[in-house]
Amino acid sequence: MRIHPTAIIEDGAEIDPSVTIGPYSIVESGAVIGPECRIESCARIYGNTRMGAHNRVCHGVTLGAEPQDLSFTPERAKPLVIGDHNHFKEGVNISCGVKSEHGTRIGDHNFWMAFSHAGHDAQVGDHNILANGATLAGHVEVEDHCFISGQVAVHQFARIGAYAMIAGVTGVSQDVPPFALADGHRAHFIGLNVVGLRRGGFDQSQRSRIKAVYRLVFRSGLRLAEALVRAEQDYPGAETEHIVRFIQSSRRGLISIG
Repeated sequence: MRIHPTAIIEDGAEIDPSVTIGPYSIVESGAVIGPECRIESCARIYGNTRMGAHNRVCHGVTLGAEPQDLSFTPERAKPLVIGDHNHFKEGVNISCGVKSEHGTRIGDHNFWMAFSHAGHDAQVGDHNILANGATLAGHVEVEDHCFISGQVAVHQFARIGAYAMIAGVTGVSQDVPPFALADGHRAHFIGLNVVGLRRGGFDQSQRSRIKAVYRLVFRSGLRLAEALVRAEQDYPGAETEHIVRFIQSSRRGLISIG
């Protein structure tokens, strides 16, 4: 076993004698690292991680980290299980599981480019490539031989079928079938964030006011300045004032309605 003297290996970590661990990396108690893995500098392998053989973990990678889920508590953590021959480039972050017994699972021969991410309970098969900044939200499922381009964002619970390719800067909110080429669109206004408003304590009258203002802005056919004047006249209230101020201070313009 080749471990740099600045690395921290907690008691209870199971590390194969053939593993290499670079400077300032941390392997927590409970982590399991299989044969011929290479852990480079400043990586952190959390205690819920189970890793197979011949994996390469580059600088600054975090594996098995706490999920970015506001409901998470440490006692609910489930494992991150990683297969063989995966390559995690600089800054990759993969969360442990939290809401399913199997946790987060990564198969074999996957290539994760710099700063790509998989959220809690994601399921990734074999021979997939995630380009720089590609992001899989919680519970996303990726089959085998997929190419997910840079800055792609996959919504929670969406599925990517085998041999699919997703073009860069694409937002994926629904399933992508096997063998498909998927391309994204820039953001369009498609309605109100009703769930967020309800959670934020906005009552029905407030939500109705907001909806009416946006109907004027996007659907009335009025020029924007005229629509804003009408909004303040017809639907007075704090929400209307906020919308009007925001639009009037916009420098780049508004997204269009979908």
